[in-house]
Amino acid sequence: MDEPSPLPLARAALLGGPLLGAAVGLWVHLGAGLSPAAGWTAAITTVCAVWWVLEPIPLAATSLLPFAAFPFAGVLGAREVAQSYGHHLVLLMLAGSIVSTAMERSGAHRRVAVGLVRLVGGGDGRRLVLGFLLAAAVLSMWMSNTATTVMLLPVALAVIGAARGEALVVPVLLSVTYGASIGGSGTPIGTPPNLVLIDRYREATGTEPSFLGWMRDCLPVVVIMLPLCWRWLVRRVPRSLTVEVGTLGPWRAEERRVLAVFGLTALAWMTRAEPFGGWSTWLGVQDRVGDSTVAIAAALVLFVLPRGTGAGERLLDWETASKVPWGVFILIGGGICLGRAFGASGLDAELGRALGFLTAWPRWLVIPVVCLCATLATEVTSNTAVANILMPILGAAAATDGGDPMWLMLPAVLGVNHSFMLPVASASNAIVYGTGRVSTRQMVREGLGLNLIGAVVISVVCLLTLG
Repeated sequence: MDEPSPLPLARAALLGGPLLGAAVGLWVHLGAGLSPAAGWTAAITTVCAVWWVLEPIPLAATSLLPFAAFPFAGVLGAREVAQSYGHHLVLLMLAGSIVSTAMERSGAHRRVAVGLVRLVGGGDGRRLVLGFLLAAAVLSMWMSNTATTVMLLPVALAVIGAARGEALVVPVLLSVTYGASIGGSGTPIGTPPNLVLIDRYREATGTEPSFLGWMRDCLPVVVIMLPLCWRWLVRRVPRSLTVEVGTLGPWRAEERRVLAVFGLTALAWMTRAEPFGGWSTWLGVQDRVGDSTVAIAAALVLFVLPRGTGAGERLLDWETASKVPWGVFILIGGGICLGRAFGASGLDAELGRALGFLTAWPRWLVIPVVCLCATLATEVTSNTAVANILMPILGAAAATDGGDPMWLMLPAVLGVNHSFMLPVASASNAIVYGTGRVSTRQMVREGLGLNLIGAVVISVVCLLTLG
């Protein structure tokens, strides 16, 4: 959860989580007749789920529980759990976040944001909302949703401060967080749940979606959702409302250099494996180089290149780089560890068989239900935590008929990325709510409609692209 739980509830969860975990574990082992390893996996996952939802201790601290517990339980060895927390997807997110900090340090991120807002918005209040939506979405494809929101919020507050009346306050502020949530779905590194899916898909099938392949499947959702979200947010904004957006002055050398590195990195990600095998095939390194390799190389380049100020400084220093959200990487590692435990204990196969009836139902019915359930579950806890719990189960359920598990996993992940209704649904929602300019009632009113719109859009796109 992105806000602390009420203290009595958190205290109850601190003891109630292990008690519930013990009950679930005993039922899985003794009641359902599964192996002791499956019982332990169910117990530890239950504790993590309860603590992630009610947060008696920080999310990242809860995510360390699998590291400590699985070796003692005999489910995974110390090396296996360590490999989960040092997984290449964790390193990909880490290096991507380091590159993002260089963007923030140089100010290039603000220039991109204001440029997009000015390009689309001009002086028209309704189009200004679209500008913020696009700016948040584009940046969030490459940066964390939280960083994107923190970056754009001062710009948004300055803009609405220059507007007459209150008509733009809620649409502009919500366009920042909603645009970040929608855009985060567009690339594998856009948000941690995407990486959770990729890891579980690789465990289930032996392959993983390419960077360009992910964008091909998910960008249609982003492209369709953005104008729909805009139309929903501005439905009460007068067409005659105008406002001015400030300027940022001339380009600086460090902004150009960081954007050049960032652009080349994005290009390298998108063309590593496609088209025609990508540059990794042309160079003969397709089995040795991954997206995390590209990200680490980009981070190193930023540490080497000078800022261009003549003071001997580099585009990135360690003091700046060390500000990345380390807790998120532990959260991803904990989820990967849980996923491996599901596979090693056989619990995913058993749950998959139990939910195998889903594969017999029409996909036009199953996909919307799964998507909407994932969306609503994320309204009360971390989207990464929901993805960590759902992906092993849905992947195993989808694979019971021998088909591609992506048809069930992708709608769920897109669903957890499209939770708009409550401040605790995401860190970006909580940040915008924290301005005091948007009430819970307003967020629920706007977000409920978008939750339903998102479920429809995701379902239709997945049915068309995944068969």
